[in-house]
Amino acid sequence: MRIVFVSDTHGRHQYTTVPDGDILVHAGDLTLDGSLEGVEAFDRWLGTLPHKHKVVIAGNHDECFQHQPERARARVTNAIYLEDSACEVAGLKFYGSPWAPLFFDWSFMLSEVELAEKWAAIPTGLDVLVTHGPPHGILDWTNRGEHAGSHSLLCRVYETNPRFHVFGHIHEAAGRLDTADTIFVNAATQMGRGAAVAFDLG
Repeated sequence: MRIVFVSDTHGRHQYTTVPDGDILVHAGDLTLDGSLEGVEAFDRWLGTLPHKHKVVIAGNHDECFQHQPERARARVTNAIYLEDSACEVAGLKFYGSPWAPLFFDWSFMLSEVELAEKWAAIPTGLDVLVTHGPPHGILDWTNRGEHAGSHSLLCRVYETNPRFHVFGHIHEAAGRLDTADTIFVNAATQMGRGAAVAFDLG
């Protein structure tokens, strides 16, 4: 079983190197302008990929999922779309959520108090937690020299101990961090230019 993680392709998915695998997970910012047309283009690209299963969430640039949710979701035909919801794929348990801490006037952004209420719904026993924003202090360091992650998300991850926690949002902090319980992956590309990250599961 091979799982592939990617995030922040921003409508430039055609420039992204995506390894073959069984499951593809996209952690948000699939469009650049948040349009329904952008979602359609992304979905067409998903349809060209060989992965049997695909799971996606929205990010702060994907505003149509927040403001036109039914129309946006209807355009995702080649993947399972998660928004504060769970699914099971190939025997693995996933939970996805698009939220991140407040920054300017982008979509899916909340205060820490509001975020804590969202994260409280994250269940235990997950194989893969997918959020757009990172947890505080883990692969969230911006080029302005600031941590951009959520404190309450970090607390909830340590409470639930998912096998993987994949996110994006902070492009410059892309990478991997392993702890005793969870493998953290910031799978952001540089506006689509880069490679997805693959893991072979035993």
